[in-house]
Parts: sequence; structure tokens; C-alpha cells
Amino acid sequence: MTPPAHTPSARTSSVHTSSPASPGTPAPTPSAPTLLRHSAGRGTLTGVGLVLAGTVSVQFGAAFAALLFPRAGALGTVALRVVFAALLLLAVTRPRLRGYSRADWAVAGGFGLALGGMNILFYQAIDRIPLGAAVTLEVLGPLLLSVATSRRAASLLWAGLALAGVYLLGRGGFDQLNAAGVAFALSAGAMWAAYIVLNARAGARFPRLDGLAIAMAVAALVSLPLGIGASGGTLLEPGVLVLGLVIAVLSSGVPYTLELLALRRLPAATFAVLTSLAPAVAAMAGYLILDQGLSLTQCAAIALVVAASVGALRTGRRRTAGTADTH
Repeated sequence: MTPPAHTPSARTSSVHTSSPASPGTPAPTPSAPTLLRHSAGRGTLTGVGLVLAGTVSVQFGAAFAALLFPRAGALGTVALRVVFAALLLLAVTRPRLRGYSRADWAVAGGFGLALGGMNILFYQAIDRIPLGAAVTLEVLGPLLLSVATSRRAASLLWAGLALAGVYLLGRGGFDQLNAAGVAFALSAGAMWAAYIVLNARAGARFPRLDGLAIAMAVAALVSLPLGIGASGGTLLEPGVLVLGLVIAVLSSGVPYTLELLALRRLPAATFAVLTSLAPAVAAMAGYLILDQGLSLTQCAAIALVVAASVGALRTGRRRTAGTADTH
């Protein structure tokens, strides 16, 4: 059970419920708990806005990436995005490279492979199936990870709800929902789950964003040869380079910044629940940017997967809170 939020007691509040002040008497100033409560409320709303803005940036960045596919291909586009993101992160963080053990570097390398693989597989998926469908299938990876680690009976309900959403998605009439696109999206979800696990381990071994910057550099080293092999000199065209930089900023630079600011204002569990709205935002981006329409059945399928993600995250939060209360 989640512990109740700290609120001022009735005794504290009664201090400011005395008889009205006489004319000329200054009005009582708000108590410190009241000011903190109002400040926390504003901070929470700001944090929610930052998370939603970051999610919108990621998904619209993916939609714009799909627009670049006819010129640079999926592999070329992901190479540009990851390379530019790595350069931006390395320039900002300037990670320290000495003083780490082999185990530390193994974690960073695995983190980078998961990050690169997730992006490569996802871009292959959205080259074949609509963006909303790809993100809905991809999010099954972290959802199933959450279900597996929660060890609660309620988690089976959320897993069943997600499977119902996937079943509806398959029957929703996506003409482009071919087997290869589905396989790439599900594989990207598996890499996303690995990314989550390795991200946590890297965070424990590397300060600040150093682990992420190093992992992004590894991902760039993996994706760049594939992009060059698939697209060649097209990647050096000025227009392609500019679009690649825009995609990197939308998909990596802006979201990472907004997420860091949001996590200063929101509990991690609330942050995770908000990011589970990604399939719905992706469907909207696909509709607005790529003209990928959605039927009512498809919308219902996405809604089921979003609901399952939110439910699984809330179940995991209750388990964590219950564990914390015993210490």
C-alpha cells in the first residue's frame, strides 16, 4: 500500500482559522507547509508537462525520421540520428574515461549494444508498419519486464490486457502490418527491456550521464558502418545531414533534457506511468505527419496496451512501496 502523502495536520491548520483580523491588521501570511504544498503542486504540474513534451518530441522525431527513409534508408537514418546524438552527449557531458574496471566497461558496452540494437530494430519496424503499431508492439518489452519483476497476481491481468490489445491490433486491418515489421518491433521491445536493465547498472557505475554518453558512442560505432553500407555518400548530402541533426535533437537531445528536468519534480513511478502513453502519442504523430489513419479497433488496441502499461507500473510501485515500509 502506498504511504499517504505528508499533509499538514488539523492542529497546524487551525492556527490560521482564528477570528477575522480587525481593520488595519495585516493579513496573516501563508504557513510554510501551505507554501510548500502549493510549490509542490506547481512542480508536479510542470514535471507532467515536461514528460509529455519529451514523449511528443520522441514520437514526432520518429515520424520525421520516416520521412527521411526514401532518401537515406532506415539504416542510414538511424546512423545519422545515433551519431549526432552521441556527438551532442559527448560534447555536453565530457565523460571521464579513466579509472574504470573491465566490468564497468562490459556494462557500458552492453548498454551501448542494447541502445544501438533498439534503435536499429525500431527504425526497421517503422519502415514496414505504421508508427503507432510499431510503438505499441515495442512497449511490450518493458511492460513484460515490469510484469516479470513485480511478482504479483495482478500483473497477470495486465499481461492479459496487453495481449488482448495486440490481438486487436493484428485484426485491426493494418495493411502494412507484415510479419517482418512485427518481428522487428517485438525485437526492439526486447532490446528496450535490456536497455532498462543495463541503464540502471550503468547508472550505478558511472557518474551523471557519463554511462549514457559512452553507450551512445558505442551505439554510433555499431550503426554507422551499417548506415554507410546501406546509403553510402547520400549521408553526406547537406539536406540529409540537416534532417539527421533535427531528428537527433528531437529524438534524443530534447527528450533527455526534459526527462532530467522532470525527474527533479516527479517521483520515478509517476514518470514511468506518463511515458507509457508513448503508443498513443506515436499513433497521433503517425496520423499528423505520415497520414497513417487509425480505425476504432486500432485505437482500442492501443488504449488496451497503454492501460496495461499504466496498470503494471502502478502494481510495481505498490510492491516497491510495501517493501520500503518494512525497513
